[in-house]
Amino acid sequence: MKGVVEIEGMEFFAYHGCYETERVVGNKFEVYAHMEANCDLAAVTDNVENALNYASAYEIIAREMMIKSHLLEHVGKRIMDALLEEFPQIEHITIKVSKLNPPLGGKIAATSVTLSK
Repeated sequence: MKGVVEIEGMEFFAYHGCYETERVVGNKFEVYAHMEANCDLAAVTDNVENALNYASAYEIIAREMMIKSHLLEHVGKRIMDALLEEFPQIEHITIKVSKLNPPLGGKIAATSVTLSK
């Protein structure tokens, strides 16, 4: 049985951006993860060892968010690669990384990059 594990509204303060000041001052970011995987074994055994453990997934995402990057695409790819390495049962993954209130000279709620594999 195919299942979807989603982690929504993860907020981080991190240091990503093309401008040096962004990598020094930092900004707020939000991450959304959508992971599709076979859930047969977890559904039958009721054992977290057989599941796509979202607590472990969150720890991986948080770790990758703390590594400074110039581009959100780079952050998103690192997150995807780390999750796919830890959870080989993932069949499809989508990661959305949003920079909240980006310094673009006007009122903008967020800029985002969404990557899928």
